[in-house]
Amino acid sequence: MRESIAEGLQIQTAAVKGYGLDWRKRMSDTVAYSLLVYTSLQIFVTLRTLEGEGGSLLPMIALVVLVAGVIPMFRHFERRWEALDDAAAADPALRADFRRDQLATWAVAIGLPFLLAAVFRMLVSLA
Repeated sequence: MRESIAEGLQIQTAAVKGYGLDWRKRMSDTVAYSLLVYTSLQIFVTLRTLEGEGGSLLPMIALVVLVAGVIPMFRHFERRWEALDDAAAADPALRADFRRDQLATWAVAIGLPFLLAAVFRMLVSLA
């Protein structure tokens, strides 16, 4: 509770100083950073799990999942916020909705590479 009050004051202070609150930019930044984290984890967790095991097909499937599934999903989160007009983009009342989408984005970015690694490890052990 104390943190949310402090963050609310920071948001209001930033708006007063002319920085402005813009949920569109914040979601765009969240998507960009989470894609960097996801890609890094995809490379170091999933592909390392498959290194030297099976063939070269499983790492390719992991990369296809990245391109075909994750990027469009993250883009969906970003597009929802881009649709806001300038007044709505600076509305502090949207904070809870922003947090929900931000947490979902980070949960996918961090959780999916580990889930894929576990699935691929299971597939390799069955083969």
